[in-house]
Amino acid sequence: MAKVYYKAIDSYSKTEEISSAAVELLDKIVTEEKVPLESFIPLKVHFGEKGNKTFIQSKNFIGIINYLKQKNIESAFIETNVLYRGERTTKEKHLKLAKEHGFTELPIIIADGEHGEGFEEVEINKKNFNKCKVGKEIANKKQIIVLSHFKGHALAGFGGAIKQLGMGCAARGGKLAQHANSIPKVSVLKCKACGACAKKCPETAITITKKAKINKDKCIGCASCMAICPHGAITNSWLASISKSFNERLAEYAYAAAKEKNNIYITFVFNITRNCDCEGHDMKTIANDLGVFASTDPVALDKACLDVLDRNNQRTVFRRGRYTLDYAEKIGLGSKQYELVEI
Repeated sequence: MAKVYYKAIDSYSKTEEISSAAVELLDKIVTEEKVPLESFIPLKVHFGEKGNKTFIQSKNFIGIINYLKQKNIESAFIETNVLYRGERTTKEKHLKLAKEHGFTELPIIIADGEHGEGFEEVEINKKNFNKCKVGKEIANKKQIIVLSHFKGHALAGFGGAIKQLGMGCAARGGKLAQHANSIPKVSVLKCKACGACAKKCPETAITITKKAKINKDKCIGCASCMAICPHGAITNSWLASISKSFNERLAEYAYAAAKEKNNIYITFVFNITRNCDCEGHDMKTIANDLGVFASTDPVALDKACLDVLDRNNQRTVFRRGRYTLDYAEKIGLGSKQYELVEI
């Protein structure tokens, strides 16, 4: 049975206490569960969309950063580009926003390259995917410390360790495959036939006549065309995401991102909002701050966060998306059974 370590902290304002708790839980996993550490371990984070105020700031990770330094372990913040158009769509803009949001303590790696074209296909042979497009600089790492912000999410129901793995580690094409079909679509009303997408396409799957046209047989679903289009004419269909199959696809991508890795997962349950940090505006919190959780099992970790949140609020929070845990357990990502160890 997996252990989930938990340190209760009642306010996000207690930065030093949060930072100390995170490193204390990390050390518990390393020493008590005898998890070996690699010589280079990136920290998977979320920089928060421009305008968002409730993402977990990097000052809460100082304890972890110093812990790794003391052990002569090199590190970096690592993230992937987003699917939608915004300030984290390309590497250049993503790096700029990350620094504006204070992520300056470590080098920054955008794992899927400038426009999402950098990925490795990880073979999993599951119900929805045989292979998953994981950010290249994540796929080739042996170990990652996955730092997650536990909060709500419009499609997934909630976001924690599994979502940080599945959506957060996927290259843009992998994000597209999870949300809908893997082939982007062109809006004939917005397309100006400028040719930018065709020039960027790595498979020459786009032709330009009066409008851009995507050859579905040649398209590999990398979605870099969505990022490069200056007119926002290339999108995907979000409607296909509203079903249980989205939760399955998310869990399968999490499985791919974690495959053959000796990861450690640390989740910060503060600033609990109904929607996620990808939304670029201020949001109200819907529950009390709880503290920091950590485990080597992402399924057990998410389940523990939900259970403690439910008990604390005396009601079921984030009903949508709990099927993700069932399916993730079914495919072998982890177990819903856990022992909560309060520190």
